Amino acid sequence: MGTAKIQGEIWGRRARDWAEVQEGVAIPLYKAVLNKTVIGEGTSVLDIGCGSGIFCEMAAKRGARVSGIDAAESLLAIARERVTGGDFRTGEMEVLPYANQTFDVVAGFSSFQFAASPVSALREASRVSRTGTVVIAVFGKREENESAAYIAALGSLLPPPPPGAPGPYALSSDGALEALATEAGMVPGIVETVDCPWEYPDEKTALRGLLSSGPAIRAIQHAGEDVVRDVVLSVIAPFKTNSGGYLLKNNFRYIIAKV
Repeated sequence: MGTAKIQGEIWGRRARDWAEVQEGVAIPLYKAVLNKTVIGEGTSVLDIGCGSGIFCEMAAKRGARVSGIDAAESLLAIARERVTGGDFRTGEMEVLPYANQTFDVVAGFSSFQFAASPVSALREASRVSRTGTVVIAVFGKREENESAAYIAALGSLLPPPPPGAPGPYALSSDGALEALATEAGMVPGIVETVDCPWEYPDEKTALRGLLSSGPAIRAIQHAGEDVVRDVVLSVIAPFKTNSGGYLLKNNFRYIIAKV
């Protein structure tokens, strides 16, 4: 049994806020991957955990034929607005509803770590890749990301995870992406790091974005919105700019694996 039902319920709760504010922080990462994989006219692309479809939209503007799968139907509805010709489906990343060797490029941006078995999810990604090209992207190292304070604050408002449960940085340490790709039977490439600052013009926008993530929704369900709001404002206070906005320095890491 996969995690789509649970993840879909929390990540889709504030889909519009996520789509309009938070998902865009990864645009520099998407640009880097598009360039590195040379996605262009006629390229078939699958985004696993596609969210509201920003990466798919960017790929489609380069002439690619795009597909996306996600756990949250409300996010997929926005993806369909962005890419009217795309194929967007709700489903489990560990049981992909596509035939073998369907896509030129398969990508997962901060998605494989949410699978019940990341190795199984990556094997599925490999199965549906025609060229054997699979992109795995995750948070950068904890110590390099100022958003770590926000993530830790949300974790403090939740019940303790079960022993052995992977954390949000489980695939961020040196060698972790290479080890995952190898265990899934793939040949790992070089890990690249991309700066993706989290920038908000004001407090209202920051809260819209930061309270729309899956972990934030779980924290709200457990501790109440007022408590979560106050905790988030407290941890982002050191990152307030002179203009009244907020800027948190962050990065993502990605690897391109081959079959």
